[in-house]
Amino acid sequence: MTTPIAIVGPTASGKSALSLVLAHELDGEIVNVDSMQLYRGMDIGTAKLTVTEREGIPHHMLDVWDVTEAASVARYQREAVAAVEEIASRGKRPILVGGSMLYVQSLVDDWQFPPTDPAVRAKFEARLADIGVDALHAELAGVDKQAAETIEDKDPRRTVRALEVIELTGQPYQASQPPRDAAPRWGTILLGLRTTPEWLNPRIDVRTRQMFEQGLVAETQGLIEDHGLLEDSTAGRAIGYAQVFAHLRGEYDLETAVERTVTGTRRYVRRQRSWFNRDKRINWLDAAGDTVAQARRALGG
Repeated sequence: MTTPIAIVGPTASGKSALSLVLAHELDGEIVNVDSMQLYRGMDIGTAKLTVTEREGIPHHMLDVWDVTEAASVARYQREAVAAVEEIASRGKRPILVGGSMLYVQSLVDDWQFPPTDPAVRAKFEARLADIGVDALHAELAGVDKQAAETIEDKDPRRTVRALEVIELTGQPYQASQPPRDAAPRWGTILLGLRTTPEWLNPRIDVRTRQMFEQGLVAETQGLIEDHGLLEDSTAGRAIGYAQVFAHLRGEYDLETAVERTVTGTRRYVRRQRSWFNRDKRINWLDAAGDTVAQARRALGG
């Protein structure tokens, strides 16, 4: 099997640009590992490449879910593993690109998902309804700090799931995930884009303002009116879209929505850095330098 390459790292670090160059050079096809780019119609707010921007390179695992569907790492794993193996069966190089932490791990590791129990889940869902997501997330932090650092504090579904797994297994949530010191699935070569806040924060600010200028508010309104996007859904809680929802209901003005999106993105980047830095299998590239040259060297070229 042709050895896949994974390009991981924080939001706005340049993963897509590097992936296109490598795909051209290595006869590759790209597999998306960004959980929000799985949703149809969520284009501007996820920085999804347009068809033109894909430069003729086939992209897989984009636009596969409706915005009304809950995200599922297990479903993603099944479909993405099949996509990678189909690409490789044709002699092409699979290039896995994205920064969604659990999705990356589900793809590059043989992750067997922990059990579920409807009664236990119902107990924590009732607790969620009673105290709200912020307080429930704080309770998660009290029993598993590392899980709370990984899971977005406004993500009720994953907060409930983590508490369910902890209760069912009697172990930290992290213990249910595969260790990141085992050989990656298919011998995948992991390339990571390392950034500093001083370099990345201005890029996040520029990208966020461009998203709003390009029509993020109108895109969100269209998804609400034409596709049933709900604020209390996986897609509706995505960074950028959640802030537009708040703006549309009059919670704050447009400039505040932009600023809150920047702040939310920076907070997410801190979690991405913490997560990926713990994976010793990653070959790190300086995102502020010539990433193509660095990648070639890392790949032995």
